[in-house]
Amino acid sequence: MSAAARPRSQSEEAYLVLRSEILACRIAPDEKILINEICERFEFSSGSVREALSRLTAEGLVVAEPQKGFRASPISVEDLKDLTRARAQVEALCLSEAIDHGDLGWEGRVLAAHHKLSRTRMVADGEPPELQEQWSLAHADFHQALAEGCCSRWMLRIRSMLYEQSERYRRLSVPLDEAGRDVSAEHKAICEAAVGRDKETAVRLIQEHIEKTTAIIMRGVASKMPSLAGG
Repeated sequence: MSAAARPRSQSEEAYLVLRSEILACRIAPDEKILINEICERFEFSSGSVREALSRLTAEGLVVAEPQKGFRASPISVEDLKDLTRARAQVEALCLSEAIDHGDLGWEGRVLAAHHKLSRTRMVADGEPPELQEQWSLAHADFHQALAEGCCSRWMLRIRSMLYEQSERYRRLSVPLDEAGRDVSAEHKAICEAAVGRDKETAVRLIQEHIEKTTAIIMRGVASKMPSLAGG
């Protein structure tokens, strides 16, 4: 039986559910995670939830506090700035290597991932607006496809970790984007530069793409998110 066909253990299911809840900010940054409440809500055993929380702590999405339990990792302006700087540099390095070494198969995967992303609706109806889960998955696949031509598995592992950490900030940026950012156009330009082997343009565009999310959040912090502005 293949790994994909194998039934997941309850601890694996708990890990995937909690990870999704944290990345989507349904468990808010710095919110206390009550194990009994999670067990009751999702019908998991306490052992499976604790195991999942330990994994998420190792990944930096959860903070374990001695004698106090667990919290979703907090976010702050300083963390956002640091994360943006690190991610922009690592994504640029991965994309640069992918353009140098990626084959026709890589080009095809980038084009296919972009096609899927461009055909997926980004924002769900509602107030405030929220990212569609399917768009978030397609977005992750597109950025992964761009990077996977890179030859360094360590660079790719670091890139993946930074991408996940940035996901909560990206979710927060949607209701703050009153300027109507054209994300589709940004993705199209990055895709065309990458498969066209225009390394200088592709690297510049992907760094600008990442930095725009930070700029949007920073503009909205003072009036809409004073707790984030406070650190």
